[in-house]
Amino acid sequence: MAYELYYWDGIQGRGEFVRLALEDAQADYVDVSRQSGRGMGTGAMLELMKSKNEPHIPFAPPFLKDGELIVSHVANILFYLGPKLGLAPDDEKLRYVANGLQLTITDLVAEVHDTHHPIATSLYYEDQKEAAKARSQAFIVERIPKFLGYFEQVLQQNQKGSSHIVGDTTSYVDLSLFQVIEGLRYAFPKAMNAYAANYPGLTGLHDAVAKRPNIAAYLRSQRRLAFNEEGIFRYYPELDLAP
Repeated sequence: MAYELYYWDGIQGRGEFVRLALEDAQADYVDVSRQSGRGMGTGAMLELMKSKNEPHIPFAPPFLKDGELIVSHVANILFYLGPKLGLAPDDEKLRYVANGLQLTITDLVAEVHDTHHPIATSLYYEDQKEAAKARSQAFIVERIPKFLGYFEQVLQQNQKGSSHIVGDTTSYVDLSLFQVIEGLRYAFPKAMNAYAANYPGLTGLHDAVAKRPNIAAYLRSQRRLAFNEEGIFRYYPELDLAP
């Protein structure tokens, strides 16, 4: 039975972290909101979220349905899928390390979102531009180095080698770091260009993931939506600066 991935149509967003793992493993899955027909589409996702009968309704997408089981939250989904897809360390203890790294990525993604919506998600970006400028400046100067510096250090100190963030094989965390670098380059090109030399390990990891056959094929396909100003990583020229 195919996995069912539920996320908003038209954007990469948080769902892309799950999608990359499914694509890399060539897993059989259905991107429910992007499909038409009975039981498909965004309406089907919202119906499940508002269900009065389902005992384990998710708070928000993305969530994954595997048979009768519903798993929500990106890090939790990947913690569940990782071993099934061959994208988690064999060492069970290291799986918790991987989960901790993925949860740190979750924190980073939340801060990226808040650069363009620092006051309220219910307001349009245009309603909070000045606050967004201040938040973005602080994010670029303080938080990008904090997060990327941490991941670079973990990568370089991996006892199994610096080709992977944890263990000695590709994990879902490697795929997620690829997406983080892609997204930051889209949203803050000036800043990321200025920082490029500071994180050679992450740059190498990004490039290696991009060359993985299934990921490369996915990136060329129509299934990979382009970044846009409706998702998590958004490009507003007025928010980008060279630190």
